[in-house]
Amino acid sequence: VQLQASGGGLVQAGGSLRLSCAASARTLSRYIMAWFRQGPGKERDLVATIRWDNGMTYYVDSVKGRFFISRDKTKKTVILQMNSLKPEDTAVYYCAAKPLGETSYNWWGQGTLVTVSS
Repeated sequence: VQLQASGGGLVQAGGSLRLSCAASARTLSRYIMAWFRQGPGKERDLVATIRWDNGMTYYVDSVKGRFFISRDKTKKTVILQMNSLKPEDTAVYYCAAKPLGETSYNWWGQGTLVTVSS
């Protein structure tokens, strides 16, 4: 699986950004797709996941109600819609994929930088 992330940029606090992750794979039906982020001086943390086959989602508490993950099956793309952005959301965002049943994410896209100014 190859992943290509895009959509980062600079936004003011309270604004919105939409990240996209295009996946190159014959099929994604047995995969979980995720977005992670790594802020300055911090570890890479999970933000949200979506199961490709049934669309089941998960969010970390800090983004619940503000971020929304979805997938476009036709385009094989995972979207992270980020609303009500806060300065603490500033980070490099990565998309990732893993097969169902695996514990580790095996495939990673390149990061895309999101900067939220106060």
